[in-house]
Amino acid sequence: MAGNGRAGKEFGVFLPIGNGGWMISRSAPHPEATYAYNRRVARDAEAIGLDFIMSMAKWKGFGGSTDHWGRTLESMTMMSALAEATSTVGIWATVHANVFHPALAAKMFTTLQDVSGGRAGMNIVNGSYAAEFAQMGLWDPALSHDERYRMTEEWLIAVLRLWTEDTVTMAGDFFTLQDCESRPHPAVRPTLISAGRSEKGREFQARYADGAFLSADNLDQMRDYSRAVHDRAADLGRTIKTYSMLTVVLDETDAAAAARAARYAVGLDKVALAGMRASWGIPADAARAWAEGAPGAEAFQTAYVTGRPETITEHITHIMTAAELDGLMLIFPDYHADLPPFGESVLPALRRSLT
Repeated sequence: MAGNGRAGKEFGVFLPIGNGGWMISRSAPHPEATYAYNRRVARDAEAIGLDFIMSMAKWKGFGGSTDHWGRTLESMTMMSALAEATSTVGIWATVHANVFHPALAAKMFTTLQDVSGGRAGMNIVNGSYAAEFAQMGLWDPALSHDERYRMTEEWLIAVLRLWTEDTVTMAGDFFTLQDCESRPHPAVRPTLISAGRSEKGREFQARYADGAFLSADNLDQMRDYSRAVHDRAADLGRTIKTYSMLTVVLDETDAAAAARAARYAVGLDKVALAGMRASWGIPADAARAWAEGAPGAEAFQTAYVTGRPETITEHITHIMTAAELDGLMLIFPDYHADLPPFGESVLPALRRSLT
C-alpha cells in the first residue's frame, strides 16, 4: 500500500506538524511547526527505508506553558510539497469531512496523487475535537458520533463518485451535488486511511478503507479489533491493513533510554493536557481535576517503548505479532536525532524478524 511498494509489514512516521510534536512536556524536545523541520524528517524517513509519512490536521491547540499544538501547518498543502521533496514514501495527508466539501477534497487529492506520482493517501477524519470546529462555526453539537460517521460515509461516496464519474448529481442529508464535475480523475485511486476504535468507526474502516489505524487498552483488545476489521472487510470481498501508533525512545542502553523517558515525563504540561481533555467534550473542571492527578507518562500521547536497539526490536516485534498488526506509525521525541539510528540499528532487524 505504501509508496515504495514493499511487501510485508509497513512502517511509517507521524510527522510533527504541530509545535511540540507528540510530547506534552516542558522537558522534551520541542520541534516547531515548520516546513523545514518536517522536510528533513520526511527525507530522513525515506533515506532509512520507511514506507510512508503521514500528517494530522489540527486547527486549535491546547494551551499550557508549551502552547501545545498552538502552531500547526495545514496537512494537504504541506504533504504536496513533501511529495516533491521525496520519491518513494507514501504521502498520506489528513482531511476533515466536516470542513472540506467533497468536491474540493476530490480535486485536492487528485492533484496530490498526480504530484506524488501515485503515492497519495487520504486519511479521512470526521471531527471529534469540538472546540477547533466551534471556533469556525462548523460544529453541530446535535450531531451524534454515529451521525458524524453517516455524514462521513456520504462525503466519501461523493468523493469516490467524483473520482470515477464525469458528472455527479446527488442530494444527500449532508451534501448536495448538481451535475458536479471533477476531472481529471486520478489514474490510481489514492489510498484510503481511517482511524477509529468505536464499533461504527471499525465498520466504516472495513467497508471503505485500505488502512485502518486502531487504538486499544491492551494488546489482546488490539488483536481482537484487528481480527474484526480484517474479517469484516473479507466478508465484503475486500482486503485491509491494520496499523497502530507507537512512540520510540531509543538510546545506547536500556538505562539511558529509560532515563530519557523519565526526564520527559517530569515535564508533563498538565494545563495543556487538561485542554486536550476538555476539547474532547469533557467538562473543564473535570478535565483539570483529572490532569492534576495524571502520571508523567501522559506526556506521551501514545503507547511507547524504551530501550537499546535490540530491546526496541524485541518490543516492536512482540507488539505487532501479538496484536496481529500489518504496520506501525512511529513517533520519536527528537525526530532529527532519533530517525537515523533507528534506521541503522532497529529497522533492518525488524524487517528480518517480521518476514
